[in-house]
Amino acid sequence: MTQKISIMALNNYQPLDSLKPDNLREIAAKMVVQNVAKGEAVFRKGDKATDHIFLHQGAVDLVKDGKKLKTIKAGSADAKQALAHVIPRMFDAIASEDSLIFKVDAEQLDLMLTWDQTGNFQVEELDAVEEEDDWMGRLLQTEAFHRIPPANIQAIFTSLEDVPCKKGDVIIRQDEPGDYYYIIKSGRCRVFRKMPGQDKDIRLADLSMGDSFGEEALISDKPRNASVVMLEDGVLSRLSKEQFLELLNEPMMNKEDYASASAKVQNGEATWLDVRLPGEYAAAHIKGAKHIPLIFLRMKSNTLDKATHYIVYCDTERRSSAASYLLNQRGFNTAVLIGGLKDVPQDALEGNSVE
Repeated sequence: MTQKISIMALNNYQPLDSLKPDNLREIAAKMVVQNVAKGEAVFRKGDKATDHIFLHQGAVDLVKDGKKLKTIKAGSADAKQALAHVIPRMFDAIASEDSLIFKVDAEQLDLMLTWDQTGNFQVEELDAVEEEDDWMGRLLQTEAFHRIPPANIQAIFTSLEDVPCKKGDVIIRQDEPGDYYYIIKSGRCRVFRKMPGQDKDIRLADLSMGDSFGEEALISDKPRNASVVMLEDGVLSRLSKEQFLELLNEPMMNKEDYASASAKVQNGEATWLDVRLPGEYAAAHIKGAKHIPLIFLRMKSNTLDKATHYIVYCDTERRSSAASYLLNQRGFNTAVLIGGLKDVPQDALEGNSVE
């Protein structure tokens, strides 16, 4: 029977330990936990599955061309990182004893890291208090924010307009045109819907701090399908329909495939910039890459040269897109590596996972 892994235990792994609790819980809900019997393969050399695979119990041998290179034991420093996370896999990973592993989707993890690190920047820039960080954290979990490109998240927080509201205020009315997307900073709201042939409104939901509403009518360009009323005094933040729809679109930025980018770096026309966390960088990175994690990029952008063309990369394109957008706003010349590290040849990498 497959065992469960606690949220607390997940904090022992990198980069999971950098996630906020809400995002870590979402990772835990979707990850795959798997028993691997002694002698079974966790993965084989050449495997192209992009999941991050972590060892929770037992031990795994890394084997290349029939030769054992390393044994990784659960709880060791090596086991804090994903097992040999270079795609395609450079080794066979064979359980040397009965083991327990868990797999985390790479796209989901990179999205969570981008939300956390981009959102943290903006909280600091706005001098937000701890309570505001709570509502922003919840906001980043909403379905509407799943639709918004990570590189646009900075623009959202600077575009929000705060509106004080009183108990009983009707914020939106059913059947009226959509005009704003709303986020609850404080207070509570109730959602009602009027049904044909019925005198009494049907209560659909109660909303509180960090919840949002109003996006459906803006995206579909149809009338509101429900009404929302304040249950108590509070503050709402809102985005106009025009701003909301604009921020759904991916911002314009330059992108380069590995062949083109590598040629520019070799010719001295560009420099690699890795914006992942230190543990990820240590595991595997492009040779010669400069390293500044996204979470520190604003405060350390002054260490970069505006005359240099930077090719920014991460595991996918999410954190690198956010970093490129941020740097371009500050007058830097950047491009995003298409597909992130997964299309980089193994001989172009160095780090713990490729030694």
